[in-house]
Amino acid sequence: MYVNILNYARRRYFWWAAILLLASSGLYLSQAQTLPPNGGSWQGYVLGSIGMLLIIWLSCLGIRKRSYNSKNANLQSWVSAHIYLGVSLVGVATLHCAFQFGLNVHTFAYVLMCAVIVSGLIGLYAYLRYPRLLVENRANQAFEQRLESLAKINKNALLLAESCDADIQDVISSAIDRTAIGGNLITQFLGRDKSSVAMPVMGNSLGQSKMQSNQGQQIAINFLVAKIPNTQKFGEAERLQKLLYILGRRQEILRRLRRELSLQLRTKLWLSVHIPLSIALLVSLFIHIFTVFFYW
Repeated sequence: MYVNILNYARRRYFWWAAILLLASSGLYLSQAQTLPPNGGSWQGYVLGSIGMLLIIWLSCLGIRKRSYNSKNANLQSWVSAHIYLGVSLVGVATLHCAFQFGLNVHTFAYVLMCAVIVSGLIGLYAYLRYPRLLVENRANQAFEQRLESLAKINKNALLLAESCDADIQDVISSAIDRTAIGGNLITQFLGRDKSSVAMPVMGNSLGQSKMQSNQGQQIAINFLVAKIPNTQKFGEAERLQKLLYILGRRQEILRRLRRELSLQLRTKLWLSVHIPLSIALLVSLFIHIFTVFFYW
């Protein structure tokens, strides 16, 4: 769906929108030359009625998506029409008001309409781009499966660390316990890593530690890398190499998990703006109609 909606049926609805704009332009230009074009002429009322019907029709997409949930072709057709006719609404509404703007409810409705269309175009970009990136990021492994893999890797890392020095055990355990996935809205949107780790204070015999950022698990990895040349116990260097490999896999899984959360949020976040704006537009539209017929 995400790739073909603009080209659906050889861009059928692009041509529908183009014809609508040409017809609206002809209607606008047909207004009498004795008076300046305005929304109060019969042509202006026709253009306004077309704009009103378009707004109401476009607002029904959410209901239509549920009705066509099992018919992908029909859903593609509806969304493609929604995009092209939604963009054409800017032209129809501008011709309806005859390029006359001011500080009033009518211009406010126009501004809301433009905001809805802009947020819809942002949503179009999100649906064309992010689902493909999600598929690439998953690499044939679902989010839940990746969480299960992470849990197994954590268990293996802790078991292997038990045969190493105490400071290595503490760092590995701390890095796992303080790994952060998700977070607040901004953190998820940007895919930030808020993980931390308690690192031993060098030269301190009391076993004190200092909390540090462990973004990308890099601090813990660097700690193990620095430990390898100084190993004295038999087989410890080999165990540290295995731990590094495990932490490297863990680093990659965590990166993909955060990436997926970020892409999922970016795919859906625009709706939290688009839907409230659409509701506000419907309200302002009926206020606009009411004031035109009862106060003008």
